[in-house]
Amino acid sequence: MTTERRELVERIWSRDPTVWTAKDEGRWLGWLDEPARRREDVDLLLTLADGVQGQIDDVVLLGMGGSSLAPEVLRRAFGGDRLHVLDTTHPQAIRALAESLNVHRTLFISASKSGTTLETRSHTDFFWKRAPHGGLWVAITDPGSPLEELARKRGFRAIFPGEPTIGGRYSALSVFGLVPAALLEVDLERLLDRALEMAEACRLDEGNPGLELGLALGEGWREGRDKICFEDVHGFGLWGEQLLAESTGKEGKGLIPAPGETPDGRDRQQHDVRLPSAYELGQEFFRWEFATAVAGSILGVNPFDQPDVQSAKDRTNAVLESGDVELADVSSPDELFAQANEGDYVCIQAFVAPTAENESRVLALADRARGATGCVVTHGFGPRYLHSTGQLHKGGPDTGLFLQVVEDYGSELKIPGRTFGFARLIRAQAAGDLESLRERGRRVARVHMDNL
Repeated sequence: MTTERRELVERIWSRDPTVWTAKDEGRWLGWLDEPARRREDVDLLLTLADGVQGQIDDVVLLGMGGSSLAPEVLRRAFGGDRLHVLDTTHPQAIRALAESLNVHRTLFISASKSGTTLETRSHTDFFWKRAPHGGLWVAITDPGSPLEELARKRGFRAIFPGEPTIGGRYSALSVFGLVPAALLEVDLERLLDRALEMAEACRLDEGNPGLELGLALGEGWREGRDKICFEDVHGFGLWGEQLLAESTGKEGKGLIPAPGETPDGRDRQQHDVRLPSAYELGQEFFRWEFATAVAGSILGVNPFDQPDVQSAKDRTNAVLESGDVELADVSSPDELFAQANEGDYVCIQAFVAPTAENESRVLALADRARGATGCVVTHGFGPRYLHSTGQLHKGGPDTGLFLQVVEDYGSELKIPGRTFGFARLIRAQAAGDLESLRERGRRVARVHMDNL
């Protein structure tokens, strides 16, 4: 067994794609060396933070999925009240944020690997119209992307190039996570030193924390324990959900992340999130990334692609092109819950404003679903989850019951240069995702928040 473990670790570090599906996996392992690369470039990251000191009151990160979730965890862990992570298209939330800012003393970070993310580009154009000054803007994007071109054209203060060999959900320890961390005044050297210690430990065949976690995840899955329960420390669950779900949820297989859920159940396994201090995020980001790669090898999937994410985007675009849409109730929560079988899970997909009040209402609905079904219950705000767990919902096992929650989105909020506004966009995203789930024969229902 020791020989097998050693070979697996060596093959991962040597970027051997046959560890997984022998496709292009070897091209997507830049995250293995990223902590070392970033440790050498810390001064470049600090230059931005030093340059805006005393000039800004707030920082707004415009990003989705891999570009937003690690910054959100860092914000919660380090208590960054001045950092706002915008990853919703809900007009109420966007309007509320815009009204709370002095845009002339706000630094905007437009973050998108591809540089084409619809939500991020829409957010960027919306806030650029209010603060059309390049000195207040930063871009984080892969080299040669349309966002890089736009940033150069508009004279952004800085452009931080992403590492093209790192997928979004593995980018926590790249510039996508570290630029916001620098603006939170996090000690980047300390954070990265912890990550480097974990990276070295993940080269071992014995006492390898990432390997041990990955083997446990994969072996538990083989035994039918595919629900991954872990504590949601500092919002770590938001990031962990995307990593596990988008990496493994494909080809009818998948690990189903269930942060905060009880591990009591035959279909569940529990793992610790080791965060005695916020700086241990450096270690935990890397440990879970390595573990997910190991687990992917056991599931026999490519943990670095997301083949089913595009379907919801395509459906959204089709809805936008055909005009606006009404979001009528479909079935009912009770009818959906009645279809639950042992080993299923319930997913509440809340296309509502991400406010504390709505969070409480979603949690109450989750309790109701838990009591009615006895299943693991997950929940996420839309459209955030489309860039996170959406891959699992469509490409993973057919064990999910999906309850979409919608509401009245109020007056339209225009997006400069678009024929639609944010209210119409979020309606299209909700409609598009429901249709994408239906297309795959998933069990679905939709309910208006006022009808709960």
